[in-house]
Amino acid sequence: MAQTLEQRRRNAKFAKEQDARRGKSETEIKKRSKDQFKSPISPFWLGILAFVVFGGLVFEVLSRIFFR
Repeated sequence: MAQTLEQRRRNAKFAKEQDARRGKSETEIKKRSKDQFKSPISPFWLGILAFVVFGGLVFEVLSRIFFR
């Protein structure tokens, strides 16, 4: 059975990661993976959330000041 394009891409990525790990001790590999922190929420969605929260706050303050 022939590989699909997605399988070939993932196999190439895995092979590249294995080549990078070759010759290094487990402590070096684990130390490197802990240093890289990945946020659970993307910056785009963080911006949308901030806009909704702080934008609503700004509009509420403006409406209370001008439309008592």
